[in-house]
Amino acid sequence: MIGRSNLTVSSLDELGPKPEELQKSKCVLGFIPVIYYSVLLCVGVPVNILTAVALSRLASRTKKALYYYLLAVTGSDILSQLFIIFVGFLLETAVFHRDVPQLLLRAVSAAEFAANHASIWSTVPLTVDRYVALCHPLLHRQISYPARARRIIAAVLALALASGVPFFWWSDMWRNSHPPTAMDTVLIWTHVTIIYFVPCGVFLVLNSLIIHTLRRRQRPRQEERGPPRRFGKTTAMLLALTSVFSVLWAPRTVVVIYHLYVSSVHRDWRVHLAYDLSNMLAMLNTAVNFFLYCFVSRPFRSVVRDIVLLRGGPPDSRRAPPQHQAPNASNSSLYSGNNKRWQRDSTPLSPRRTRKPS
Repeated sequence: MIGRSNLTVSSLDELGPKPEELQKSKCVLGFIPVIYYSVLLCVGVPVNILTAVALSRLASRTKKALYYYLLAVTGSDILSQLFIIFVGFLLETAVFHRDVPQLLLRAVSAAEFAANHASIWSTVPLTVDRYVALCHPLLHRQISYPARARRIIAAVLALALASGVPFFWWSDMWRNSHPPTAMDTVLIWTHVTIIYFVPCGVFLVLNSLIIHTLRRRQRPRQEERGPPRRFGKTTAMLLALTSVFSVLWAPRTVVVIYHLYVSSVHRDWRVHLAYDLSNMLAMLNTAVNFFLYCFVSRPFRSVVRDIVLLRGGPPDSRRAPPQHQAPNASNSSLYSGNNKRWQRDSTPLSPRRTRKPS
């Protein structure tokens, strides 16, 4: 699906180039993409597996829908790394040099699109859940629970799998020398709409509403108690996840549209280079979430430490009494310290501490 580099083809043509290959674009990066994707795979798959195990433990302990959504994002990233990076970039391109049956190439292309759509669209339910939790906390308590989260995740994965089927006919940008056909135009615009424009539109609207709601709630606090409280860690994590995706996938979206209307990847080495670099940036998005979670969440770091040290969870984790949260404290569900401080600051004085008038 994501274009594979023809970085080794020119060196294998010992009989000389064919007439139609005289104008073929050359890969300026050489073997750098192969090295990059190998390192990304060796780092990304282990940390995503570790993330999945840690989130599974947190989901089983807390029974919060948030962790199930994060678990879906992690699982989709693993599928993207296996299908797109390992099978697409490394096996088909670097090992077999695309010398495989055409039917297999098209089947793998459809699987790559399905995994890629799942990786991106699994973030949308997470964003919606955080929006409801912060802007409509009472409704969130009624509709957000693990069983419903699992059903939503299953529906998103099923739709992502179905959306990959039309891309069985995706054109090979690296090797097709003819101009894009009407089918190519439809598939490319469908791809960039599903993969970038619609998700980014959802992220932009919901994140703007979240920020507006939090700032509106902070105004009375600023007037009464001084400086406003910072955004919760989960809100910061959500903004970071969606912002990283928007930034890393923007170059590839621009290059694909440029390839469609201006210049072909097959004939222009500059577009070839831009496509290589944009693919490398886009695939980086599948390996950064682990580090965001470690930076944001103390419970996540604690669970990761237990897994690395081969320790089990706390024996009394299921017996611990549930913490009552204020309606607008759900934006720090990954980090309970801010919630405790908020409750301490907002709790009125006990009648035992009030002094009777003399």
